[in-house]
Amino acid sequence: MTTLVVGFGRTGQAVVRALLAAGERVRVAESRPAAALGFDPIAWPGLDVQWGVTGAEYLPGTDLVVPSPGVPRTAPVLVEAVRRGIPVRSEIELAFGRLGCPLVAITGTNGKSTTTTLVGLALARSGQRPFVGGNLGTPLIEALAACPPIAVAEVSSFQLEWVERFRPRVGCLLNVTADHLDRHASFAEYRATKARLFAAQWPDDVAVVNRDDAEAVAAVRGAAARVVTFGWAAVEEGAYVAGDGVVLRLPEWGEERYELAHTRLAGRHNVENVLASVIVARLAGATSAGVQEAIDLVTPLPHRLALVAERAGVRWFDDSKATNVGAAVKSLESFGGRVVLLAGGVDKGGDYAPLARAAAGKVGPALVFGAARDRLAAALEAAGVAVERVDTLDAAVRAAAVSACPGDTVLLAPACSSFDMFADYAARGRAFRAAVEALG
Repeated sequence: MTTLVVGFGRTGQAVVRALLAAGERVRVAESRPAAALGFDPIAWPGLDVQWGVTGAEYLPGTDLVVPSPGVPRTAPVLVEAVRRGIPVRSEIELAFGRLGCPLVAITGTNGKSTTTTLVGLALARSGQRPFVGGNLGTPLIEALAACPPIAVAEVSSFQLEWVERFRPRVGCLLNVTADHLDRHASFAEYRATKARLFAAQWPDDVAVVNRDDAEAVAAVRGAAARVVTFGWAAVEEGAYVAGDGVVLRLPEWGEERYELAHTRLAGRHNVENVLASVIVARLAGATSAGVQEAIDLVTPLPHRLALVAERAGVRWFDDSKATNVGAAVKSLESFGGRVVLLAGGVDKGGDYAPLARAAAGKVGPALVFGAARDRLAAALEAAGVAVERVDTLDAAVRAAAVSACPGDTVLLAPACSSFDMFADYAARGRAFRAAVEALG
């Protein structure tokens, strides 16, 4: 069997290592030059790699194509593979078929990484040795070498495009709001791709879904698995908010309460992440004590509503990971007072009207920058929000320092991807922190 791996970044390299370890034949096609990836041929002796090509010329003699998540469905090599009847499978599909342990998979537009981290920590605090990764950082296929008793994976819509038998024992859909519409043809297609998480589940599997999100509920409709929901209002079965804690009601254990008094996770959206995590972790085998310890001990992930500084009564928050409108709205909803908003970057094809509605009466001013600044400005101004256009993130930070008053919050919640000015959202977050610290 010969597999063509399209893309030789972190995921592609992990796939190649796993296939070579299994004694299989591998070819690699990478559109970028070798120098761009720092390729060391000594580390990959005898590997058949073609640089600066799409991979279509490699299809003759190929039995399987595994694209990296960054390769769109419309890529000529994938279109041609489908035309020729060559199976195309994502890395998570390949990994699942070879895993010897139960799989927990978590998706959604926002909150995936935090929820995945929480579930993994709860299992670890319960005495298990889980693999925790996927879109979070370590490709799921690397779990094969670790032989864990259970795997917990964050999965993205890009990874779900090419799955067929991918079957999580517990699958979780946190929310569905417009995102990646620069890649998916429509919002309906994006939602349908998220719903593929549940397509192969069996009746004894579990689908965990946010009952307050109509799109998420629609995505799980018709699933064969048992459906367990989370949300803000009390229910007979599922998880909900009660005072300063959350309650889980399941026939297996009756009613359990988990306190939020000591958690370091901030914001309404993180309460929803905890609700989901409690259900997923318990159904995946975590103890109630392990779940509570995870809630108390989890450290907020970088660039996710992280407090950077407090200067002259003004708090500065980095939520650079808010790369879509839905995430930016959740970010704004976390604060009660006046917010000076920093937003901008590369447009992802979404509608900025929900952000404008959330900003009206709360944000003043909004400092917009980057490739999408004019679209952002137009939407915000139409809602009556004061807007100032600036050229760079540094300029936005300096302008925010002038505008903010004691008691205000300065919030970086870009609602856009970072690729016009930065390598990724993390680089943007680091630049924000540096600019704030440079204010003296």
